[in-house]
Amino acid sequence: MLQDGKLLIGAGEAPAFLLPKMANRHGLICGATGTGKTVTLKVMAESFSELGVPVFLADVKGDLAGCCRTGERTEAIDKRLTNLGLDPEGFVYHPFPVRFWDVFGEMGHPVRTTVSEMGAALLARLLDLTEVQTGVLSIVFRVADDKGWLLLDLKDLRAMVAYVAEHAQELTTEYGNVSKQSAGAIQRALLQLEDAGGELFFGEPEIQLTDWFQCDEKGRGYINVLHCEKLYRSPLLYSTFLLWLLAELFEQLPEAGDPEKPKLVFFFDEAHLLFKGAPKALVEKVEQVVKLIRSKGVGVYFITQQPSDVPDAVLAQLGNKVQHALRAYTPNEQKAVRAAADGFRPNPSFDTRQAILDLGTGEALVSFLDEKGRPSVVERATILPPQSMMGPIDDKRREAEIHYDELYGKYETAVDNESAYEIIHADQQKEAEAAAQAEAEKLARKEQEQAEKEAAKARKEAEKAEKARQAKRKNSAASKVANSAMNAVGREIGRSFTRGLLGTLKKWF
Repeated sequence: MLQDGKLLIGAGEAPAFLLPKMANRHGLICGATGTGKTVTLKVMAESFSELGVPVFLADVKGDLAGCCRTGERTEAIDKRLTNLGLDPEGFVYHPFPVRFWDVFGEMGHPVRTTVSEMGAALLARLLDLTEVQTGVLSIVFRVADDKGWLLLDLKDLRAMVAYVAEHAQELTTEYGNVSKQSAGAIQRALLQLEDAGGELFFGEPEIQLTDWFQCDEKGRGYINVLHCEKLYRSPLLYSTFLLWLLAELFEQLPEAGDPEKPKLVFFFDEAHLLFKGAPKALVEKVEQVVKLIRSKGVGVYFITQQPSDVPDAVLAQLGNKVQHALRAYTPNEQKAVRAAADGFRPNPSFDTRQAILDLGTGEALVSFLDEKGRPSVVERATILPPQSMMGPIDDKRREAEIHYDELYGKYETAVDNESAYEIIHADQQKEAEAAAQAEAEKLARKEQEQAEKEAAKARKEAEKAEKARQAKRKNSAASKVANSAMNAVGREIGRSFTRGLLGTLKKWF
């Protein structure tokens, strides 16, 4: 709710105002389950929207979607408004402009980016690769760049890793050594990311961040709600999204100095899910971005149960704080309460530690930065009720909001343009076809050679047979001549013998 150009979040002894000029100094909303953190988040988001500042918030429980519907007046809300010094009759309930987003494309517009936009360094650090594996991944990206092959989705990257591993020997001289073990480790890490839903996050059309910086026709900033009920169950993919998002904002936005109001405000609900067991790369990147993105005109607000859920390096950058009640039944919980109390500038009128334990639902300890950027003395305040509906909306209303949004159709249909996978697959097909053709030609030559050998053999056998026939004919002719000669000789010998015998007989007689 706006009052005199300032964001009225609650009131106690005095109104608790969040100054627009200090809103990009980031913030923290803490408290045990059921103490009112979600209400505080909604009140802040609605106030920023009314101020003309677009908001992006991660909706882990699904109960922030009600921003698109008008809030309902109840007796409890009237009582709270009266305690705040506001007229229940004059409190206006109304909806806010909302856009729904979902990495899986089920409960909102799909959110995608490309592997190339993620980059080798961020992806390697996110997947917790070793130094050697990181070097191999950098080679994979470099080879793709040199060849002009786009890395759009995970199948492109997996195909590229396989390609580099297969051609490692010929690439070694120009790019360095690539071992099959490192390539295999990268492939396993990519499979884990793919199983977590990464194939939906990486691809085209990729999100244009300018779509998150829009206002409606009344000048109110859009509240961009990222549906995370399913996403947060995949910490690897959730971390991937956050890492990319913050990096992209930091790289794309120009320096803004100290604007009168933020360009965009981010709320990350259930922030402990972001940091619990998160890769070191994520923590380091968030720390870096939180320190520097203020100058880009972007405010980042974390919502979690207790301050210790956020790393100290990040916590130190959060100037605007709202602390709801904590419970202290164990030594560790009591330690957490003391730590939370020590994070505030003390108020001499009450004990901060005891106040944290005594707070009721909807109450909080509040400390916002003043005009000079100094934390104000902590105040006990009751948080305003939201002007939009509390709780989730049904699927029919959500579907209507998505379909009537002017952005509908821009991201809904995934596009698989020609990229590294298609090029490598086509080359492999050409190589396979060439190999098949070469094998067929080799077989044809072999068959032709065999046929020629058989033909030559047949010719030789035919020639041998012909020679045998000719030799047989010659032998037959010679035999006839010899027989004829022998017959003639025989006849002559017979005649001579006969004549001799007759001559002898004549003498005797």
